[in-house]
Amino acid sequence: MPDRMTDKVTIITGAGTGIGRACMELFAAEGAKVIGCGRRENMLQESLDLVAENQGEGHIVAADLSNLEDAQNVISKTMSLYGRIDCLVHAASVGWSWSHTSEDSMNDIANTPPEKWHEVIGINLNACYYMCHGVLQHMLEAGQGSIVNVASISGMVGMQSAHTYCSAKGGVINLTRAMANSYGKLGVRANCVCPGYTDTPMIADVMNIFDDETLADNLTPMSRAGTPLEMAYGCLYLASDEASYCNGVILPIDGGTVARQ
Repeated sequence: MPDRMTDKVTIITGAGTGIGRACMELFAAEGAKVIGCGRRENMLQESLDLVAENQGEGHIVAADLSNLEDAQNVISKTMSLYGRIDCLVHAASVGWSWSHTSEDSMNDIANTPPEKWHEVIGINLNACYYMCHGVLQHMLEAGQGSIVNVASISGMVGMQSAHTYCSAKGGVINLTRAMANSYGKLGVRANCVCPGYTDTPMIADVMNIFDDETLADNLTPMSRAGTPLEMAYGCLYLASDEASYCNGVILPIDGGTVARQ
């Protein structure tokens, strides 16, 4: 019986799709009590159904985490259900596909209107602050907790476009490092997973690049995209007690892409 997260009350953001959904399934399979949140309730329900199929325990809360009140509501509902928060996996984000919904949001900075800057920073960085700020109050009071933020290798290296996205993910990385320095001695660990190219809806419209062997080789030494489950396993390790001496870790899971920089 898998038990790496037995009875750990875990909030997973962005749980309706991609990496967040994979985390919700995996953590529940490992014994966690999962609370999945995201903007689309129908997608969250699909994730919860997958948890239930494997006899896991879970709940969902529809929330736009770029809104402080929504973030606070997720935390309040979790506390009402369980009275504690052992772990936060913050995977909620928008990326390349967001440009279809919000034109000019993934441009270089010279071509990014101010309102698009604030929009992407709000979703990708402010939401991380809201969630970390909220759970820390309970974790510090309990003297224990684990935070895993999902950033991106785009926060580690410069990109030719999506400058706001890169800035937000770089902010998530350094916020994680700062929290590790401040709260590690108080029993709360903070770590970060940085996915590379991952086969999620976020990059679905460019996944055909990996059909071309030469282009795939140029993108990553392993010549393929990662899977949401591969990212989720990194989150699981850092969240679990197996990683009890991991604090401030910035873990690229990218097939070696950053190794080429």
